[in-house]
Amino acid sequence: MPCGDPYDADCPTRRVLDRIGDRWTVLIIGALGDGDARFSELRRRIQGISQKMLTQTLRGLERDGLVSRTVYPEVPVRVEYSLTSAGRTLLEPLSALQTWAIEHLSDVSTSQDAYDRVK
Repeated sequence: MPCGDPYDADCPTRRVLDRIGDRWTVLIIGALGDGDARFSELRRRIQGISQKMLTQTLRGLERDGLVSRTVYPEVPVRVEYSLTSAGRTLLEPLSALQTWAIEHLSDVSTSQDAYDRVK
């Protein structure tokens, strides 16, 4: 099934790019790069994410093999999320994207303001 050409409309790599290009994925992977975390810790760390989006994104990342979910049989039950080895391989490229966004924020904002004034 792998095709390896994301420019082909039917190629499954598009779904992978959709997953790793999602803003919540970038932030969750980054947060888990610091170590295992519980759901509530992730929610506090990633300001603005809703409970629903955090749940959906974690499930998708788990399905894709990028995040693992461990349930500890305690009272109350404790659940922790961690990056898999595949998930850890995303830390460097996603960190580079975050760094780029921080370094170029001023340029992008200036361009947006100029564009908006003309339009």
